[in-house]
Amino acid sequence: MSITIDCAACVRLDTDTCDDCVVTFITGREPDSAVIIDVAEFAALRRLGDAGLVPSLRHRSA
Repeated sequence: MSITIDCAACVRLDTDTCDDCVVTFITGREPDSAVIIDVAEFAALRRLGDAGLVPSLRHRSA
């Protein structure tokens, strides 16, 4: 399973939602620092987001 997230295709681009998006956090890192998560980590991030402990993935394709 893979997920492709393209911020340019997100309907919430350039809104207040961007400021609290986990993708914005990840992409705000140093240019050469890769972030790779597996399915289990993705599921954990989703659970943490659902609990309000981390910003959730807010990407919605246009």
